[in-house]
Amino acid sequence: MSARGRLDGRRVVITQADDYMGPATAALFAEEGADIIADMRDLTRPGACESLIEEAGHVDVLIANLASHNYSGTSVTDLADEAWMDTFERMVHPLHRLTRAVLPQMRSRRQGKIVVFGSATALKGLKTVAAYSAARAAQVGYVQSVGVEVAPDNVQVNLIAQNYVENPVYYPPELAQNERFMASLRRQVPLGRLATAREDALFALFLASDESNFFVGQAIPFSGGWIQR
Repeated sequence: MSARGRLDGRRVVITQADDYMGPATAALFAEEGADIIADMRDLTRPGACESLIEEAGHVDVLIANLASHNYSGTSVTDLADEAWMDTFERMVHPLHRLTRAVLPQMRSRRQGKIVVFGSATALKGLKTVAAYSAARAAQVGYVQSVGVEVAPDNVQVNLIAQNYVENPVYYPPELAQNERFMASLRRQVPLGRLATAREDALFALFLASDESNFFVGQAIPFSGGWIQR
């Protein structure tokens, strides 16, 4: 008799599934028995978030995997309105629209999980990433508020505040293998290495499973000691 997976019978929607933490999460969750809806549509388009949830039907777990490729290198005095708004269009507004669309069914069943792949930059000041940090901080505030609002309905909403995790958006192989980057990594991160994408996905698995039912509205650092709180 085969062992049961931690997500057997659970229907899981993963956004931006071909990017950021999408591939590693989809692979691990499938191993754990989940029925995966790996979506890759542009969630900045009007109605896209609502259409995704409607097409998915029954959703037990929403993985809000939202990333922006424009995240660093601009002084705040040179930060254009378009660049500022773009980070919110990609990472904040879709989070609200997805959550608003999926919560009614979760609340009616009195069961559901929303896991957000966020960023530790929301918790620690860094130069030249004002728009990105602000958008990621908005995600944290949103998760904290919605988390306590829906907790009485037995729906858990939490966020992984990550940094220094292998993924093709922020730490592509050519950067991760660069000697200057590796030296910086050893200075910045107490563990002295990047996390693997699978390690991060395992944390998301915990938050998506019944093992995390007492976690409510949390933004939990996952950064090898770069953030301590």
